[in-house]
Order: sequence, then C-alpha cells, then structure tokens
Amino acid sequence: MKTKFIFVTGGVVSSLGKGINASSIGRLLKEHGLKVFMQKFDPYINVDPGNMSPLQHGEVFVTADGAETDLDLGHYERFIDEELDKNSSITSGKIYLRVIEKERKGLYGGSTIQVIPHITNEIKACMINAAISSEADVVITEIGGTVGDIESLPFLEAIRQFRRDRGYENTLYIHNTLVPYVAASKELKTKPTQHSVKELRSLGIIPDIIILRTEHELTTNEKDKIALFCDVNKESVIEAKDCLSVYDVPNMLAKQNIDKIILKHFGLEVKDIDLSGWNKFASKAHSLEKNIKIALVGKYVNLKDAYFSVYESLKHAGYANDVIVETVPIDSGTLNEENAHLVLSGYKGIIVPGGFGSRDVVGIMTAIKFARENKIPFFGICFGLQLSLIEYARNVLGYKDANSIELDENTSMPLINIRELRKGIGNPMRLGNYPCTIKQDTLAYKVYNEKHIYERHRHRYEVNNKYADIFKGSELIFSGINEEDDIIEIIEIKKHPFFIACQFHPEFKSRLTKPSPLFKSFIAASKG
Repeated sequence: MKTKFIFVTGGVVSSLGKGINASSIGRLLKEHGLKVFMQKFDPYINVDPGNMSPLQHGEVFVTADGAETDLDLGHYERFIDEELDKNSSITSGKIYLRVIEKERKGLYGGSTIQVIPHITNEIKACMINAAISSEADVVITEIGGTVGDIESLPFLEAIRQFRRDRGYENTLYIHNTLVPYVAASKELKTKPTQHSVKELRSLGIIPDIIILRTEHELTTNEKDKIALFCDVNKESVIEAKDCLSVYDVPNMLAKQNIDKIILKHFGLEVKDIDLSGWNKFASKAHSLEKNIKIALVGKYVNLKDAYFSVYESLKHAGYANDVIVETVPIDSGTLNEENAHLVLSGYKGIIVPGGFGSRDVVGIMTAIKFARENKIPFFGICFGLQLSLIEYARNVLGYKDANSIELDENTSMPLINIRELRKGIGNPMRLGNYPCTIKQDTLAYKVYNEKHIYERHRHRYEVNNKYADIFKGSELIFSGINEEDDIIEIIEIKKHPFFIACQFHPEFKSRLTKPSPLFKSFIAASKG
C-alpha cells in the first residue's frame, strides 16, 4: 500500500493537545491493523532539545537509536507502542543545518539557496524518509506551534506542496482549535476557530477535519456553524472535550468516528474496532479507590513537563497495581538534614529522577539517605544511581571524599567519572538503547525475570570502575552490568524493602498497557 500522510496543525492558542490527539489517532489506526509512524516538526532553531533547559522546554525524550527529541515523542510512543527514531524529530535548526551543509559542499550546483524550494524540499524529504525507513502505512506529522507563527511558515508551505506531490487521496489535514467559553454570556464562541481556519486557508491549506478543544459540550448548531463557515463536512467537526485522563482521548475520538472518516478519505477498508483492551487500562483512572503518595525529589520540579515520562510511568505502574499514584514533587533545593523527617515522612516511596550539574545536590542525597535509613522504598534513575553510590560510600563506608567530577572537578575520589575521560573514546553522551546483563538472585532479576534486557540511556557520567571494589562485602551490590563496555547499570541494597537504582531511563519505554518493570515493582513495594 502506498503510504498515507496525516498532517496535524494547531490554531488560536498553544497547548491544545495536538500531540495527544495525533497520538490517539495513531492508536486508532493501529487498532485497524495499519502500521503507524509519527513525527514532530518543531519550528525552533535549536538542532535538537539536547542542550535546552528542562525548566524551559520540559524533558528530553530519547529514541531507541539515540535521538534527543521533543517530549511529544513520548506521547506518540506511549500511545502507538512503537519505537520511533531520528526521523521522528525534525526542527528548523536541523533543516537549515542540512541545507547549509549541502550548499557548502556544492551540492546545489551554485544555485541561490532560498526557503522555497530548498528548505521546503528538505522538509518534504524528511516526510518521505520517515515513510521509507519505517515502511509505515500511515505517517502522522504534527506541526509545532500555531498557525500564524512566522517560524512555522516553511513547514506549512511544505505540507501544502506535499498534497500537490502525493495527491488528495494520500494526504489529510487535521486542524486543532479552541472553542472558548465566555462565562458572562454563558456562550461558546466559534469565531476564533473561523479565524484560525481562515488563516490556514490563506496559506493554501484546507483542513479535512477540525478538532475542537472545549470545556463544554458543543450543540449541533455550533458544529453546523463551524462546518459551514470552515467548509468541512459536518461529521468531520470533532469535539475534544476535556477528559479526566489523556488515555480517554482515543475512545472519545472513536465514538465520533474519526478513524472511519480518515480511512474513508484514504480509500481504505472501514470497519469497527475493539478498544476494550485499551479501555481496560484507561478506565482504571476512574475506578480505583486506593491511592498512595510518592515523593519525587528533583532539581526541575517547578515544571512538571521536565519529568513528564516519569509521572506517566508512575501512573502506569499504579494502574497495574490497582492504586492511584499521587506523585508529589519536592524541590531538592528546599530539602536538608534538619527538615528531611518533616518533609518526607508520610510518603510510601521516594523516587529520584535524572538531572545534571551540582546545583541542589545536597537535598537529593538527603532524600536518598532518609529512604535508606528509614527503610522506605526507593528508586533512583541515572543521576539517582550516581548520588546513591556517593551517599552510601560517604555515610556507610566512610569515604568522605567520594564524589563525582560533575559535582567537583577537583575531587580526590572521582567515584563518578565522565565517559570520555574514563574510556578515552567516543561521544561523552550515551544515548539510546543499550544491553544490560542482570545477575541472578538479585532484586533486579526478580523485577525483570530475565537475564538480558535493553533499556534507554541519556547520560554523560557513569560509575568509575577504579573504585568499584570499595563496595565489595557491603550491602550495596551491582546487580546489572553492560558487559560489552563494562559499565555498572543497576545497583541495589540488600536487607532493605526496596532500594534500587539504574543508570538508564526506564520511563522512556513504559506504556499504559505494558508498565516498566522497575516502576511496577517500585509501586508494588510502596503500596505494601
């Protein structure tokens, strides 16, 4: 089958849920037996989010092949349950860099380089490459930003041209807008949607489906008005009312037959699908009564998006354990030995996610020590593993100089070292899927119930094997190793209800229907 392409745009305001809607559509099409691939076009000039502050941009999601991408790719993977790759994340910076590099090599034959056709051709090539590499039946592309943003114009022009290139029956435009509610007059206003579609049409793009984000149910008259003024079929005006959980969105869209509308547009077989498997997990958010409180101690808690995949993974693990997980963010900069008992008492578990740099580290190690000494279930991720080792070496083994060169370049005992300096070769960042061999008769083996696993990494520093012997004979053991590169991947403490930390980021592979084993086991231990 010739690949079909869906383009998802947004208007009126940002944060309307384009990514969730696109992901939900991907899920529905996958339920129809189609192979789905997704990609995000971001208009910012950064080549990728790798160097962007998590407090400004949110978490950096890492794909299996090691691409540092926008957090929306996390939504995509969690919904369609497919591993995406470098073709899934395209930025203006990446596009312009590629074009400039080609021009410097003389690959344009001396032509004057312009936005049209050179930039737009490069954008279109990204769509085609995604289809070829993934062998997908449907490629869904989300355009970041909103219609009217100057930064998004090359991407919008490219998808306009793409319909000319591939044909109406192989391309479909979905536009997301807001229908605001004016409390004073108790009215839903459709005018912003009309203006947004008018702006989109002025760029040569006529939407085939309009998704309306709203707090209140739309009347038939309001939908008919939008269909008339925006020139779309009545059944193609889709209501996206606020949901209790993002995992309810596929079912909400399916009830309005959005999948059937899309399949009909593409000339594909239209049939009913069974979402009971998905809804079995999604509905738990509404049916569970027991809840537990988990403390998330981190450096970037002022922006929830900075740890978005961690929050979602805790939800998945909670549903699998029949509890609602209430994750409470605690700024590590506010935590110290004096207030630790007051702040951390009452939580059923403590989790320390990833991070970089020396700022607010004392509070994190205070939380680790509190969990270790008070036998509270503890789970450390990446930075959490490194600081767990330092805390144990200092406070249990008596190595007061134990440190990381990330925290102190002049440390006399670099327990945690930088990859490049220790190995002497390669990229100092370790990104993407890597193998880990788990030792039998350990907590890690009990968690995974298998010897060989693959998990995703994003880190620059790791355990310095020069100092590994100081832990021999102690309660802290190395239960997971990357044998190929001789890297410590998982640590745990014996004679503790649950104390485990990993160098990798298991949150990137957690799914609603397939929770991460580490998160699932952590919540099982926390709920008691």
